[in-house]
Formats: sequence, C-alpha cells, structure tokens
Amino acid sequence: MKAIRYGFIGCGMMGQEHLRNIALLPGSAVTRIYEPDGAMAALSLSMAGGAQRSSSLEEVVSASDVDCLVITSPNFRHAEQLQQIARLRALPVLLEKPACTSLDDVRQLQQLAASYPAPIWVAMEYRYMPPVARLAQEVHSQSNTGPVTMLSIREHRFPFLVKVGDWNRFNRYTGGTLVEKCCHFFDLMRFLTRSEPTRVYASASASHNHQDERYADGVPDILDNAYVIVDFASGQRAMLELCMFAEGARYQEEISAVGPRAKVECFVPGPGRFWPAHLGEPPTPQLVLSPRDPKGPSVLEVPVDPLALAAGDHNGSTFYQHQRFRAAMLGEGPVEVSLHDGLAAVVMGLAAQESARTGQAIDLSAGAWKL
Repeated sequence: MKAIRYGFIGCGMMGQEHLRNIALLPGSAVTRIYEPDGAMAALSLSMAGGAQRSSSLEEVVSASDVDCLVITSPNFRHAEQLQQIARLRALPVLLEKPACTSLDDVRQLQQLAASYPAPIWVAMEYRYMPPVARLAQEVHSQSNTGPVTMLSIREHRFPFLVKVGDWNRFNRYTGGTLVEKCCHFFDLMRFLTRSEPTRVYASASASHNHQDERYADGVPDILDNAYVIVDFASGQRAMLELCMFAEGARYQEEISAVGPRAKVECFVPGPGRFWPAHLGEPPTPQLVLSPRDPKGPSVLEVPVDPLALAAGDHNGSTFYQHQRFRAAMLGEGPVEVSLHDGLAAVVMGLAAQESARTGQAIDLSAGAWKL
C-alpha cells in the first residue's frame, strides 16, 4: 500500500479530529504541521508521532516529505492560503469548510479551480455520516419514496465552542453562522436534490448565546437561531431549522425527505462526549421509513464503527471522508466534494445571511449571486 504523507495548515480543534482519523488509515502519516498557537501545536504534535512543527505555510508546502495538504485554519484564511499554495506547489488539498467567507473570495477561487491541476476536496463531513449516507441512498434510488419533493433539515445543538483567538464569534471572520455552521446543510440540500438553488429566504436572530461576552472586536454578532427556505431549479424545496441553544435534545440532526410514496428520515446524535453519563449510552443513529400505503413506519438502526465514532465529533464521518480522499489522491476514485461544491454552499450561506439581514428573498439565478 502506497504511503501518503500529510502536511497540515492550521491544527486546532478540527485539525486534531483529522489527525485522529488519519491515524486510523493504513499507509498514512502526518509529517508536517504549521500551527502558530503554541498550545495547539504542542497538542497536535503529541497526537501525530514523528511530525515536525513548521514555521510557515511555505515550509509545509515546499517540504519533500509532504504529498498532500489538510487546511484546518480559521475560515477567513482559507482563500488566501489556497492562493498561496497554488503559487508554490499544487498539491492535493483537503480543505475544511467553509471554502471561504465572501463573494469576492468565491470569484477568486472559481478562477483558481479552473486551473489547479491537483484534487481539491472540500470537507463536507455530513455527507459521510452513516445514517445520512443511508438516507441519501433512499432519496437517490427513489425506490421507496418516489421523487422527493420536500426536504427538511433540523439541527438543535450546543452553542459555538471556544476557539483560539475567539475568531468564531464574529461574522467578519466566519462568514456568519449560516456560512460557518450551515454550509454543511446547504451542501446536503444540493447533494440530495441533485439540483441547483434559485432562491433563498431566511429569518434569523442572535437571541441567547454569547450576549454577555466582550472582546477586542466588540460584542459577538453571530446568529444562534434561524429558518432558511431554499427553492431549487428542479421545483424541489428545502428548509433548514437551526437552533444553537437546544443541546438537551436526544438527537442533534433530524433530516426528512418526502416523496409521493413515502417519507424517509434519519436521526443523528451529537458528539458522544457531550451525552450525559447518567443517561447511559448515547443513542444510536436511526433511519425511519414511513410509507403512505400500507401505513406504518419501519425503524433501522445505523450504528457507527466505534473506532471511527471515538475519533471525532461528527458521527464517524471524518474517517469515511478520509478514506475517499485518499482514494481520489491515488486515482482510485473521484473527488466527491469539489471546490465548486464548496463554493456553492458558501454562496447559499451568504445569501441566507443577507436575506436574514434585509428581510428579502435572494435570487440566486442571476446577478452577483449566480455561481
């Protein structure tokens, strides 16, 4: 098996999840880490035996012992770092979401994508959660549901965690909650409908979280709850319901897709480390199929491999994503989540942010919003 050597650009909380999952992949090793924060760098190096700490992005990209890159730096660094990498050495890249944080960045990265000669894979982990992947099989096959007309995604979860420098408290650094957190869900909408969005309407606010926090940049301005409705060129419609002060829920994500013959749903628990110990084992993910005739839901449990589950906070998906990214690097499979996919999700998130700000629906089919 060919050995693949990874270099990391940024290695905070999410980068460390990638480290744990790469450690589960045979024939894979992390050789270089660029992480400016000393505490995060020390923790990352302790998790990646044999890796060296580099002093710059340039040092990682130019290193002869690096075959590919994982970018897990703060959101607002992604676009400029991809541009730097393209100028230095066009290595395969796994880019954490969101791909960027502004429409200007989107346009620049569109140009980069047209000429970049190596794979760029945007890390949309939610596609690879086993219960979500199983729901996607149902939706795409149409064997039980028929062609899906309505799609609904609910995430009821915990507030944003603390990050180095508190950059995730401000729209100017994250792109906004509906980009930072929800680009995953807008990607799922495109993936499940196999269609492009034409119109976005959102209603949202910052109601409870982080209101008493103060930083050098001021008072946090990130949203903590929202409804977003998306119309698609296919005639399908999708809705996102986000609440970031509902961590007491049994399931963190609930996704339903409804066609003329049946409804299919999946239920995904949040990170096991947050599940209260006094309640016993965390819930197992489920897929529920509810036909119209004969009526009566059937429940399928979709357990996740314990090693993959323990390696991160995303229901095992980071491991399955890395398996496919490795295959794409070796020419054994396609790039399943392209830079175009990542940019499309950012545009949807930015449009939702703008709609929530103005109270107006955003037309994605023309003008500055058209991808």
